[in-house]
Amino acid sequence: MGETWKHGEDGCLMKKAGYKKSSTARKRRYQAPNHIKRRFLSAPLSPSLRSQHGTRAMPVVTDDTVTITKGDRKLTEAKVLRVDTDEARVFLEGVTRTRMDGSSVHIPIRTGNVMITKLNLNDDWRKKILERRGFNKQE
Repeated sequence: MGETWKHGEDGCLMKKAGYKKSSTARKRRYQAPNHIKRRFLSAPLSPSLRSQHGTRAMPVVTDDTVTITKGDRKLTEAKVLRVDTDEARVFLEGVTRTRMDGSSVHIPIRTGNVMITKLNLNDDWRKKILERRGFNKQE
């Protein structure tokens, strides 16, 4: 991403945080490559998982169990059915609304508004991520 540099009060060169224009920040977010977009899908871990694995957040994947932390469906616990990487949203089991014609549709929820309570550890790559990020149990 476009790094800019500025001089601090003491004259040393510092990296400037973020972009000046919000439209530029949004453009970079929408046009980001997939390996960067994956970071936008991160959600905080529950306190028990945080102490167990030694990391604060993980990207949400299908079959994780999450709790909604904000909105009118707050404290709802559900399993992740689908992750939409383009829109950075997750779709949860049982979190639906009824349309005017009577059909039921899943509500897209931002990953920042959920907390992971149970991790899906079927993927070996994900286990390696936790081992790399977390602290050593011997210490």
